[in-house]
Parts: sequence; structure tokens; C-alpha cells
Amino acid sequence: MSLRLARVNELVKREIGNYLSTRYGAETVRWTITSVDVAADLRNATVAYSVVGDDLSAREAQQFFRKHAGEIRGVVSKYVILKYSPKLQFVRDLGIERGNRVMEILDTLDEQTEVGK
Repeated sequence: MSLRLARVNELVKREIGNYLSTRYGAETVRWTITSVDVAADLRNATVAYSVVGDDLSAREAQQFFRKHAGEIRGVVSKYVILKYSPKLQFVRDLGIERGNRVMEILDTLDEQTEVGK
């Protein structure tokens, strides 16, 4: 990935996060934009988000992003001047949940070894 594309990714990520926190602060308090991957031709972007909470919260986030993707794209295009305004596709990032699960397993193993001593 080129340095320019990495900077564009971070800029788009920051603008989406800023917009969500200022416009939809109460609704999006449990959601975090974890990464943005803008295509080299600047026409498409994949936005990964993580959700703190249960499956209901994840479904709410998915519905929210599906409903407001066009609005968010318009705001991003206003503040991030590019040749094309990328079409945003929102996907859930499960990395944090997986990491938490690994930590739970490690804690369980640690407790079992302490009991076995």
C-alpha cells in the first residue's frame, strides 16, 4: 500500500468517526470504526467497525450503517477532497471479540494450572 493511500485511509476513518460522534453520539457510543480500506482507484472503500455488546447491538449497528451509508459518504466527500467519493461498504470487525475470547481461554488455563499445583 502506498503512503498516500494509507493517509487517505486514516483521513476517511477519522472523518467517519468524527461525524458519528458529533451527529449520532448517543446511538453510536458502543461502536468504533477500526479501519478503512480505500481501493486504489478511490471508488470503493471498506469500513470495518467493532461493536461492544451483544448480538442485538451488532444487528442495530448493521442496520444503522446500511441505512446511513449514503449520508456518511456525503459528509466524508465534503471534508475529504478526492477525485472520486468512495462508495462505503460497512463490515463488522470481529478481531476484538476474537481477542477477548483468546484472553478468556488463557485466563481459564492459568486458573486450571494454579489449581493443579
